[in-house]
Amino acid sequence: MSFITVHTDQGAQQLPTGSTVADLLAHLHQSHRLDDNAVATAVNGEFVPRSERAQHALHDGDAVLCFTAITGG
Repeated sequence: MSFITVHTDQGAQQLPTGSTVADLLAHLHQSHRLDDNAVATAVNGEFVPRSERAQHALHDGDAVLCFTAITGG
């Protein structure tokens, strides 16, 4: 099995080749208790909508940011 390394605000994460943003979030949920329903995601600076996470493939070296949306005025 081959692996990729993606860079997150939780540090570098090693995942199987072919992993998606949804796979990464599931991994982070288990290892860092990240609530994937409470975060927005961006890959290499581009927003990835929740509805597209399961289809958005990750590649070796990608930078993934998981952030909580802040609202208010």
